[in-house]
Amino acid sequence: MKIYIIDAFHPSGVELAKSFAEVVAWPDPRVKDWPEEADAVMVRMTPITKEQLARAQKVKIICKQGVGLDTIDLEAAKERGVIVSRTPGVNSEAVAEMAMALSLTVSRRTSRFERLLRAGTPVVRPEHLGLEMEGKTVGVVGMGNIGTRLAKKWHFAFDAKILAYDPFAPAQTWTDFAHERVSTLDEMLPRVDVLSLHLPLTPQSYHLIGRRELEMMKRDAILINVSRGGLVDEEALFEVMKAGHLFGAGLDVFEHAEPPPVDHPLLSLENVVATPHAAGGTVETQIRSSTQVAQQVIDVLSGRPAVHAAF
Repeated sequence: MKIYIIDAFHPSGVELAKSFAEVVAWPDPRVKDWPEEADAVMVRMTPITKEQLARAQKVKIICKQGVGLDTIDLEAAKERGVIVSRTPGVNSEAVAEMAMALSLTVSRRTSRFERLLRAGTPVVRPEHLGLEMEGKTVGVVGMGNIGTRLAKKWHFAFDAKILAYDPFAPAQTWTDFAHERVSTLDEMLPRVDVLSLHLPLTPQSYHLIGRRELEMMKRDAILINVSRGGLVDEEALFEVMKAGHLFGAGLDVFEHAEPPPVDHPLLSLENVVATPHAAGGTVETQIRSSTQVAQQVIDVLSGRPAVHAAF
């Protein structure tokens, strides 16, 4: 049997896969032949298309590192009987920490100061005042594993008031710390000092935050997105921020390309802090997720179920 690893994975998962089957791994150019050759596929961000799946005669499982499955044609996979699985929760701590890091980097102008110092530019401190986060109101959209961890960090470290929005979460979600659950996004937006997004990209959540929603927020609010770029209308965000609305934004994800091109309009704004979809990029997360992907592939090829199958 052959396992094709078509993106860069931590060596721990690669070695586990090699202990079970023949492996063709990135950056070997042969990875492009996976539809014709693979019995199983390990993937991160490379799209899996309907056309590729139509050619995949032997593939039994495609396992994706991470939780989002918007890069895989799930309908086509299901039609061909290909199991699609993922690694939910494995990067929750890392992503929550990145959301917090971006929030503080924006609020305290950390990146701006670093750029000024490296450029040798004189720094007039009163022209670059930051915001303190103690006691501020933080809106968390999406009450899953990542949102929960982030909300607790804000609550216990900064005594922040937490507003939570998730129409799909059970009524008794988050019973172990103080928060206020709102029934609509409109109820949340005018009140928050930080808006942090933690939800998947679906047809319903596409451009969830557009011009209308951005203009509902306080002029000195901060937007954080470590989930999917399509959740935010980037053109609207640029125009609103260019006009002086919002204190800043921290973005780990972008809609059309990650990393975005250097001429992306949002990168021209000094109050935007951007990272290249790196929120899950910790040693601990990569070891856990890489080995979990390999183990699910091995399980299916051995006749056992994938523990995190999508359907």
